Amino acid sequence: MKTLLILYLCAYAARGDDLEYDDYEDTKSSTRKNTTATVDARGHRPLQRGREPYSPTRYAPPTVTSGNRYGGRPGTARVTQGQVQEKQEQPEAGGCTHASEELGVLCPNGCELKTALLKQERTVRTSLGELKPQVDELMRSSNQIYNYVSSVSVSLRERQRVIDANNAVVSVYTENVEEQHAYIKETVDTIFPSNIRILQGVLDRVRQKIQKLEKAIQAQREDCKEPCKTKCPIPVVSGWLLIQNRLDGSVDFGRRWDDYRRGFGNIAFDAGKGHCETPGEYWLGNDRISQLTKMGPTEVLIEMQDWTGAKVHAQYRQFTVQSDTSNYVLSVDGYSGNAGNSFMEGALELFGVNRTMTIHNAMRFSTYDRDNDNWSPGDPSKQCSREDGGGWWYNRCHSSNPNGRYYMGGAYTRYMAKHGTDDGVVWMNWKGSWYSLKTISMKIRPFFASK
Repeated sequence: MKTLLILYLCAYAARGDDLEYDDYEDTKSSTRKNTTATVDARGHRPLQRGREPYSPTRYAPPTVTSGNRYGGRPGTARVTQGQVQEKQEQPEAGGCTHASEELGVLCPNGCELKTALLKQERTVRTSLGELKPQVDELMRSSNQIYNYVSSVSVSLRERQRVIDANNAVVSVYTENVEEQHAYIKETVDTIFPSNIRILQGVLDRVRQKIQKLEKAIQAQREDCKEPCKTKCPIPVVSGWLLIQNRLDGSVDFGRRWDDYRRGFGNIAFDAGKGHCETPGEYWLGNDRISQLTKMGPTEVLIEMQDWTGAKVHAQYRQFTVQSDTSNYVLSVDGYSGNAGNSFMEGALELFGVNRTMTIHNAMRFSTYDRDNDNWSPGDPSKQCSREDGGGWWYNRCHSSNPNGRYYMGGAYTRYMAKHGTDDGVVWMNWKGSWYSLKTISMKIRPFFASK
């Protein structure tokens, strides 16, 4: 590539010299044309009027004599009469000659150089013509290379910028990792051992409690080696088995699912001498009620009394409670009585869907820790059992609530209620939503169809 550039520059220099020789030829031709004109011997001096001053000849060095090593300049040979002087041939030196042949040949100068260059002009022009496309291609390639190098430089600068940015991010993450490492090291070295010691202490205390419980269980086993005997049987009143009883508010009916499953309250107190006191408030237990009602056709009698002593009842000739696997679904039929058919018809003071959502038949049993009602299932903020104070076969929510909160005196208001709802011992078809009954009981017995 460098060689081509040097050749290209030399060619242009030669071409410039050629142009100068052309100018010289034009000047020479002009001079030759003017040789025929009159020559002014003093044309090269300024002309002045008057007499010109004369300057004496300056000192001239002595001439070269024959005693020196150089001889004098040969003169013109004399020609005798009758002799013809032969023309002396001048060597062909390719240069120019003087006007007089005796003066010889001029020293080589621009004349012969011009002639030589003119001979080489065609070859040089041909070579230049061949070199020019190559030089153009070289320039084009150089431009492409320059553009490529420029783009690479831009790309490298951009990559360097990205690398710098990445280094900054890496530095930030490195600092964060170091902080996390320091925190983890402190946690592992200090906090974990402290927590382990605390947990070890808790574990020791739990072990001690377990040992106490094991001792208590062992003591109970010793006490129960002989079968336990019930001193006072489950109350049976005039052939009816009492499964639920409310009379003074002495027992809290806002219980968990397991309590309602097993049963709770005061079934009967031992009065001594083989006598049992009047049963207190209690719930027999869903497991027992289910077993009894599934043994055969069963009827239920619900008796209630207000705070004035008035009494009413509701009786269903068919009463069944399913097992725990179905959440103790209630099934009733064959209503009679004067309290109102709350289980099957709902609250008579309501209409349409509002009345339908108070029907208890075919409902599942619900407690505040086991929500099986139809009021937004799965929503812990909408539970009938939690708002109405007890466990029951709630729909959305009730027309009767025998296991609700006990209010002395009967009438109560939403401001007295814990959640602002009618959560008392309610039978709506007799006394409405805001009257809590004094007593209510539920009794069952086998049902025998009359002939």
